[in-house]
Amino acid sequence: MKSNYDKFPEVEIQGHHCYAGWDAVLGQLKLAIQNTHKSKVICAVECYHGVYTKELIAHLRKELQPVILIESTAALKDEIAIATMVQPFVTDDPVFGIITSLEMGDYFDTVKLAACADKINSIKEGLIIVIGTGATVLCPAADIMVYADMPRWEIQLRFRRNKVANIGRNNKTDAFSYKYKHAYFVDWRVCDKHKKQQYNNINFFLDTTIEENPKMIDAAAFKDAMAQLIATPFRVVPFFDPGPWGGQWLKEVCDLDRSEQNFAWGFDCVPEENSLLLRFQNEVMEMPSVNLVFFQPAALLGKEVYDFFGDEFPIRFDFLDTMEGGNLSLQVHPLKQYIKDKFGMAYTQDESYYFLDAKDEAFVYLGIQENIVPEQMIAELEAVQNNGEQFDAEKYVQKWQVKKHDHVSIPSGTVHCSGANTVVLEISATPYIFTFKLWDWGRMGLDGKPRPISLEHGKNVIQWNRTTSWTKEHILNLVKPVGSGDGWREEQTGLDADSFIETTRTWFTKKVTHNTQGGVNILNLIEGREAVVESPTNAFAPFIIHYAETFIVPAHVGEYTITPYGESIGTECATMKASVRTEKLENLRIN
Repeated sequence: MKSNYDKFPEVEIQGHHCYAGWDAVLGQLKLAIQNTHKSKVICAVECYHGVYTKELIAHLRKELQPVILIESTAALKDEIAIATMVQPFVTDDPVFGIITSLEMGDYFDTVKLAACADKINSIKEGLIIVIGTGATVLCPAADIMVYADMPRWEIQLRFRRNKVANIGRNNKTDAFSYKYKHAYFVDWRVCDKHKKQQYNNINFFLDTTIEENPKMIDAAAFKDAMAQLIATPFRVVPFFDPGPWGGQWLKEVCDLDRSEQNFAWGFDCVPEENSLLLRFQNEVMEMPSVNLVFFQPAALLGKEVYDFFGDEFPIRFDFLDTMEGGNLSLQVHPLKQYIKDKFGMAYTQDESYYFLDAKDEAFVYLGIQENIVPEQMIAELEAVQNNGEQFDAEKYVQKWQVKKHDHVSIPSGTVHCSGANTVVLEISATPYIFTFKLWDWGRMGLDGKPRPISLEHGKNVIQWNRTTSWTKEHILNLVKPVGSGDGWREEQTGLDADSFIETTRTWFTKKVTHNTQGGVNILNLIEGREAVVESPTNAFAPFIIHYAETFIVPAHVGEYTITPYGESIGTECATMKASVRTEKLENLRIN
């Protein structure tokens, strides 16, 4: 059946204009400069990590003809000093670092900053442009501030093309894994903090994701767009990535490039790394979806969720495709105290696997076999890393057969691995890179190099009491009916008693009513070709969703309905909904 999955979902923003193309963008900046009615104008162009400043500078010089243009790199500490400064957070671990406490100002040399200030003060009239990451550290009192933003996924693509280095480093050709780790634990944290600090000073938001066709909106349009977004269901822009165990299902269902070897991951709702496509009349602007989390957190997440998590989106949805592929790695996630002590994270990666599809004889490894000797299992895992032999997983880890629509919960500390010929809708807490690989079946990554094994971390967090009997009783495909009505029935699935994530499956042939109950809802259409999400009070326009699409319903929305639509009229559809169980949040607190 032909795919109807929308890879480029847009959100229509009413009442505002977007400036598209260099002529329009620079023309608007010229007008803003004139409207200051000053003989001396300072324009700061603050850039998120990953923006191509060279191209941006060339256009600004040519069209705006500043008296002087100062790049923020001119005031940075030298590279050795910056490398030394960030090393405690980047660490020597091949995968993990520590969440940084650094701020943007820490990257700059006080003597160089003073010299830049003297240059700016010495000019009595004309246009001064200061540009780059940390530009507003050099000129905190600019007359006009432009914020050039960049989604994290686009930065990762630029990393892979060796087009972008880490902040203050000359390391474009370093391994992608190192640059990503450096950015995840340091660069992006610093830039996010600085963005939030500068928010009320920003006059324009600039999108240079497509270099030859920049888009820009003013601050009023940005703020109103954020207000409109929290009043309607919406989707973020998904992205997909191959992997050594990847499968072929996503290619067909999501209409991806058939010439690619495989697709292992489909990131359908990871607001920290996804983007939003905002349509302003005839133009579409891209921006990081995390901006909505930063600048409308209470309305998006709900007061109780925001009070606990702050401006972080606590739940993620993604696909793991092993159809005609291989097993995932045998893995475990850190306990909450461990992730806090070792990596500075406030909460850990509890998760669940919802089997969106599965072939006959599909399976999942989940929990430890009864009566094993932990020291023996660890010793064998250590041995196979060094001698090239295979690890007998079934000797130590319980293997369960699974079928389509099964759902297993995976609390942190539980050894697990989804097998070949499944498609998992992974529903998890947001600290998403904290997977301790115990065994990877002796295979190489797509780069031809061994994938990092984190056995030293893993052995410290495995919960050895999560044996076959415990797993069957507490986390294996537990389903509890919670309600029914005309044309619908609802059930809790997963049901890990301690998880802060509530997962609810709703089967429906007619309209069914949902309510955010003051907290953000994340849903995926797990059965049916299409459905329509509507407001009983017409508070938002009807919103069409298709099979396997994930969408977000902000807490602010309140009541909404979902009904089979189009090709699905007269058939049974189903959604999987995740929300935060606020009564469980105290379980996450770490003293």
